[in-house]
Amino acid sequence: MPKRLGAEFFGTFWLVLGGCGAAVLAAAFPGLGIGLLGVALAFGLTVLTMAFAIGHISGCHLNPAVSIGLWAGGRFNAKEVIPYIVFQVLGAIAAAGILYIIASGKAGFDVSAGFASNGYGAHSPGGYSLAACLITEVVMTFMFLLIIMGATDERAPKGLAPIAIGLCLTLIHLISIPVTNTSVNPARSTGPALFVGGWALSQLWLFWVAPIVGAILGAGVYRVLWGKKE
Repeated sequence: MPKRLGAEFFGTFWLVLGGCGAAVLAAAFPGLGIGLLGVALAFGLTVLTMAFAIGHISGCHLNPAVSIGLWAGGRFNAKEVIPYIVFQVLGAIAAAGILYIIASGKAGFDVSAGFASNGYGAHSPGGYSLAACLITEVVMTFMFLLIIMGATDERAPKGLAPIAIGLCLTLIHLISIPVTNTSVNPARSTGPALFVGGWALSQLWLFWVAPIVGAILGAGVYRVLWGKKE
């Protein structure tokens, strides 16, 4: 278990540093910014690379909603859910801390501008309502777990799950960055929110509740419709 928890810590660290780092440092870089497409790809690549690196150690959840969803889908032991979540959140906070140190090295940096935090209403990138953001996060996480369950099914093609899951997360970001800045991951939302404070912390509840609800529904639907019968 210590090795698995360590893998989850560093895996989530890489996801937040890579994805949020791309958003904070590179998305709008003058003349060479990677934009929305680049940020979406960065998040997908973090999961893809870590799935190959630690998938055989911890399963590469990197996300409390994924751990809870896999439990709901009958793929994960209930007693291991809380330890996984704790180390995922710690990894996200550590990555946000490193990113804050790097970003604050540039004159004019203002953490209150967002720091890749997730938000709704006035803090949604596109000004989307709470209801729209809630539905987006539930549906996106629903599909994420549906694809994770299918790609990791023992009947699926072997060795290709990391590619499917990484590309799925990329697509999710392409759809929902304008709506919520894309969470589908409570740990990813918590790390930056702790440094932004204020509005980011007051809206953080949605980015725990919606992904967890979506994950349970997605994994549950896969289990009921396509789960292997013993």
